[in-house]
Amino acid sequence: MRLQKPKHRPVRTCVSCREEAGKGELMRLVRRPDGSVALDSTGRAAGRGAYLHASAECIQLARKRRSLDRALGAAVQAEVWAELLSRPSP
Repeated sequence: MRLQKPKHRPVRTCVSCREEAGKGELMRLVRRPDGSVALDSTGRAAGRGAYLHASAECIQLARKRRSLDRALGAAVQAEVWAELLSRPSP
């Protein structure tokens, strides 16, 4: 009998608090080819991506420090921040 290896779980880092978490526990935001920033609910959209916890604290800290803007290399629009804050926390 052969033991199976545990399944690989991707780990990502929140750009706000810098804590590591499973990819499924974080939200992914993506810079599209046209330079706009959008929430990537599938986690597979093309473009430069950055990960963020869904908590209000991490979202507000990322906005204050502009860490999401730096990670994506583009300014995050006010509509995107409003969408992030309106999402329910886990």
